[in-house]
Amino acid sequence: MPLAVHLLALAVFAQGTSEFMLAGLVPDIAADLGVTLADAGLLTSAFAVGMAAGAPLMALLSRTWPRRATLTGFLAVFVLAHVVGALTGSFAVLLATRVVGALANAGFLAVGLSTATALVPERAKGRALAVLLAGTTVACVAGVPGGAWLGQLWGWRAAFWAVALVTLPAIVAVLASVPAAPGGADAPAAGARTELRVLRRPRLLLVLLLGALVNGATFCSFTYLAPVVTDVAGLGAGTVPALLMLFGTGAFLGVRISGRYADSRPLPLLTGGGVALAVGWAVFALSAAHPVAVVALALVQGTLSFAVGGTLISQVLYAAADAPTLAGSFATACLNIGAAAGPWLGGVALTAGAGLRAPLWLSAALVTAALLTAATAGAATAVARARRGDRDGRGEPAPAPAG
Repeated sequence: MPLAVHLLALAVFAQGTSEFMLAGLVPDIAADLGVTLADAGLLTSAFAVGMAAGAPLMALLSRTWPRRATLTGFLAVFVLAHVVGALTGSFAVLLATRVVGALANAGFLAVGLSTATALVPERAKGRALAVLLAGTTVACVAGVPGGAWLGQLWGWRAAFWAVALVTLPAIVAVLASVPAAPGGADAPAAGARTELRVLRRPRLLLVLLLGALVNGATFCSFTYLAPVVTDVAGLGAGTVPALLMLFGTGAFLGVRISGRYADSRPLPLLTGGGVALAVGWAVFALSAAHPVAVVALALVQGTLSFAVGGTLISQVLYAAADAPTLAGSFATACLNIGAAAGPWLGGVALTAGAGLRAPLWLSAALVTAALLTAATAGAATAVARARRGDRDGRGEPAPAPAG
């Protein structure tokens, strides 16, 4: 694996810390800025909305820009957004900085995914993606609990300052290691309109929907994990960073599993892992009052969420292989549509008085919806192939068309 791919993961670590760290800071932000817990949870949704909308937009705008300068510029804007967020006393301004930071993160990740997969052999996209996502999982293991710990020591603003500082060496790493354009090309061969046509493919749209549902389930519960740990399981606030670290450890294991099997055996991983993930969220909801169960399921659900989610993202890259510039943006967008919808749904349930276990139940429902959608699509495809076979008059299904 090229060194540049590993160094891109350093920047993804800083950005992943920012995206996930609010899971341990939401209660403190709500108290400091005088807003409700559900309103504070919208900071996660705002970041995700910016990521979802910004990924294709930033990828299109930067198609012909030098890759090294583009990635560096996105990181610089990301740093500035966190400095402003750390200084503001206004919830509205903080919300705006989350959107701006998300747009910069989206642009970086979309271009970074395309850059990383262009630097590796064709059948190694899953492994390259696993290296990049390792930055996110290390953020879950170290960055997010570290942010929660800083928040408890010096207030939530300290976590924002820490993200800005950690991003600075990532800028140096990108400048030192990333080529100006992958493959020596100054601009992608395919036109923007040609790449956008890829979105018409049913297979790609299906995988994007499944990725959004699974990631929505992950963020729905992860965003509100801190109050579940303290108010339902009855554990002290000091245990929240440790539980977040445990979830992040599971995420790291899940990405390793995805990196090993996503290129060669994606279907068994998605089917078995998806069923286990849905059952796991339901069991988590039922047993949330028992500390031992909470500890065990934080690890298990982190593993399953990222094993299934990472595999789905690799399938996006394969399904959009002939859209080299926008493939990464499609993957980023579907992840963050889910990351926006999940916390929003959890917040709606909390506001409606459904209780702190409601996000866990919603996560189970979202993964179940993904499984039912995949099964329905598979059955429809089988029926269509059988009908084509009958029309061919050979008594056997006709081969599926290419692409």
